[in-house]
Amino acid sequence: MRWIVVFCCLLVGCRESDETKKHRFLLKGNAALEDQHEEAAIRYFQEALQIDSCFADALNNLGTVYFRGKEYQKALEFYNQAVFCRPDFIQAVFNRANTLYELNQPTESLRDIERVFSVASDTLPAFFLKGLVLTKIKEYEQANEAFQEVLKKDSANSEVLVNLGTLNYYRKNYSAAVAYLKKALVVNPRESSAYNTWALIEVEKRNLDSAFQLNQRALAIDPGNAIYRNNRGYIYLEKGELTKALDDINFSIATDPYNGWAYRNKGIYFLKTGDAVSAIRMLTQALELEPGVNRGYTLLAEAYIQSGDLLKGCETYRKAMQKDEIFAMPDSCSK
Repeated sequence: MRWIVVFCCLLVGCRESDETKKHRFLLKGNAALEDQHEEAAIRYFQEALQIDSCFADALNNLGTVYFRGKEYQKALEFYNQAVFCRPDFIQAVFNRANTLYELNQPTESLRDIERVFSVASDTLPAFFLKGLVLTKIKEYEQANEAFQEVLKKDSANSEVLVNLGTLNYYRKNYSAAVAYLKKALVVNPRESSAYNTWALIEVEKRNLDSAFQLNQRALAIDPGNAIYRNNRGYIYLEKGELTKALDDINFSIATDPYNGWAYRNKGIYFLKTGDAVSAIRMLTQALELEPGVNRGYTLLAEAYIQSGDLLKGCETYRKAMQKDEIFAMPDSCSK
C-alpha cells in the first residue's frame, strides 16, 4: 500500500459564506472520492475552486484523483498548485513526492521527502517512500536503512518485508531475499507481491517450473495484476513459450501502459522472433519509462547489433558497462 493523503475538514456554523460553501464542496468531493465516483469528485473540487482558486485542500484532493487514475503529470500539476498556495501543506508535499517517484524524478522526490522530515522526522510513510526511491536509483544500502526505520516501529509490516526482499533480489542476495519474503508471508499469507518477487528469484536461479508455480500463486490472489501477468510473460519467454508470453505482456501493457518492464519484455519477445526494429522501439520505450530496468541497455545493444547497426550497438554496450549491466565489451565491439 502506498500512502496518499486526502485532506478533510469539519465545518463549524451554518452561515452559507463562501468559506462555508467551498468546504461543503470539499466534503462532497471527499465522499465521492471515497465511493470511487471520480467524476463527481472532480466536479465538486472544481466547484470549490470556483469560489477560491487557491483552495489548497481542493487542489491536493484533485491531485489525488488523478494520481489514483495514474495520470501522474496532471496529479503533479495540482500538487504543485496546492504547495504554492500553502507552502506548509505537508500532506501535499508528501503526495507530490509520491507522484515524482512515479514520474521517475527521484532527486525531486527525495527533496520533498526531506521537506516532510523537516516537519515530522518520524513519518513512517515518508521512510517507506524514501526506501522505494532509493531502491529505484540503486542506492541499496540507504534504501535498506529507510525500510529498517519502518520495521523498527512496525515489525509486522508485510509490505516493508516484501520491499526488503525485493531490494535483496536486486542485490542478488537471494537467500536474504527469500528469508524476508517468507517472513512477509507468515505475517500475511495473502501477500501476493511476496510470491511475485520469489518467482523472479527462481527465474534467476533457472528454476523455471518453481518460478511459474510461485507466479501462479500470486495471480490466484490478484488475477488482474498487470505486473504479475507481465512477469508470467517473462517466465514464458524464458521457457520458449512465445505465444503465451506475448498474450501476458500485451495484457500488462494494456492494463498499465507506464510499466517499463513490460516494454522490456516485449522487446525480448521481438529479439527472440528476429524483429530487431520492433525490439529497438520497445526497449527504447522501456528505458524512457524505467531507466533502471534490468539489462535494458544490454538488450537494446543486442537489438541494434541484430539490426545490422554495429556503431549504435557498441555505443549502447558502453552505456550498459557504465550501468554495470556488463563488465566487458563483446568481441564484435573490440575490433
